[in-house]
Amino acid sequence: MDIRELQNIIQENGVVGAGGAGFPTYMKINDKADTILLNCAECEPLLKLHRQLLYYHAYEIMQTFHMIAETVGAKEAIIGIKKSYVQTVNALMAHIEEFPEMRLHLLDEVYPMGDEVVLIYEATGRVVRPGGLPIEQGVAVFNVETVYNVYRAVKSGKPVTDKYVSVVAEVSEPVTVRVPLGATLDEVVACAGEVTVKDPVYFVGGPMMGRIGAGSDPVTKTTNAILVLPKDHVIISKKNRTSSIDLKRAASICCQCNTCTDLCPRHNLGHPIDPARFMRAASNHDFQDLNPYINSSFCCSCGVCEMYACPQSLAPRTLLADMKAGLRTKGIRPPQGVVPVPVKESREYRKVPEERLMARLGLSRYDKDAPMDERLVAVPKVTILLSQHIGAPAKAIVKAGDMVTRGQMIAEPAEGLSVGIHASICGKVTEVTDRQVVIAAV
Repeated sequence: MDIRELQNIIQENGVVGAGGAGFPTYMKINDKADTILLNCAECEPLLKLHRQLLYYHAYEIMQTFHMIAETVGAKEAIIGIKKSYVQTVNALMAHIEEFPEMRLHLLDEVYPMGDEVVLIYEATGRVVRPGGLPIEQGVAVFNVETVYNVYRAVKSGKPVTDKYVSVVAEVSEPVTVRVPLGATLDEVVACAGEVTVKDPVYFVGGPMMGRIGAGSDPVTKTTNAILVLPKDHVIISKKNRTSSIDLKRAASICCQCNTCTDLCPRHNLGHPIDPARFMRAASNHDFQDLNPYINSSFCCSCGVCEMYACPQSLAPRTLLADMKAGLRTKGIRPPQGVVPVPVKESREYRKVPEERLMARLGLSRYDKDAPMDERLVAVPKVTILLSQHIGAPAKAIVKAGDMVTRGQMIAEPAEGLSVGIHASICGKVTEVTDRQVVIAAV
């Protein structure tokens, strides 16, 4: 299979990064990649679906990963996986000899190991420049579910119509389920038995980089997990804070300890992001040097500074995110051509142990098995968003009243960076807007 053919299959079948921002996968199929990396680091605490999926479908995923390597001409295919995922490692080792260009790179149980810039350095020793893309270093990174979706698209012509989601924390039966795109969070949580707290809050994604969601929110191609938490949990409290008050708190109690910068993963890889310097400048309204503000563009929002490092419980990540958003609004782009300084020698001693992180965030008691159930959950209606990826939203090609079947394209890729969107259930289209398509099962 040549590169263009594989790109077309991936784009038409709606395959995007199954986590994070949902980068369209066809753009990563590139002959400039001499190394491809499979990310099985489960970047955030409590997330389990990638190790589970790779365990149950090891051969199919490895075979597809091998096919991608052959297609782009990569010399090496590396599977980055935490050494603590023993069952999955053993499943991979059973087949690894069939793929001579493939090797495992065993990772430590630290956060944020799943950050692709961190993972690339750990597995290859290469440093992606600040603001740069992995392909500039000859690397393309794919997560496990993304490659499994490529497998289904190539082998069976099946588009992305469903999503694996882990439901954990305050539920009686933690579980990883397979649900149609567009199902509600309430419907997904109902698969995990009883909710064990009054007035629960749904935290969508991992505890470090996730968001508070509503029960009526639809599942998208990037929904990895739902943490059901009590409303007074520390994670919820941090997420509900007000930036203006956070800035005043920083002005009054920041002790200038520099710990936020010392533990910043990107700073330790030589990127010019310095949370402590930014907090000092912002809280004192100091604009003599604009670099602390401009360099906020290089923050990856991993949350180490805010959720783990700061002894005063300040909010560097949130304030940096506000600054990044403000710069974008004003049309100010990140500086180009920034060269990272050498990787800090102290980096190895400044990694954040995941076990300690979970204890700090009050999550240790939720670290339980969430067995995978691959049966597709049935729902009466789906609300399918037309923008579930970075780039241009897909363009709807159905109208209210149309009957559709599961897997049928309901929105075609727009011009530019975009992918197709498909019906996740069989039924009748009841609503079409420029934002979503609603389908009722019949």
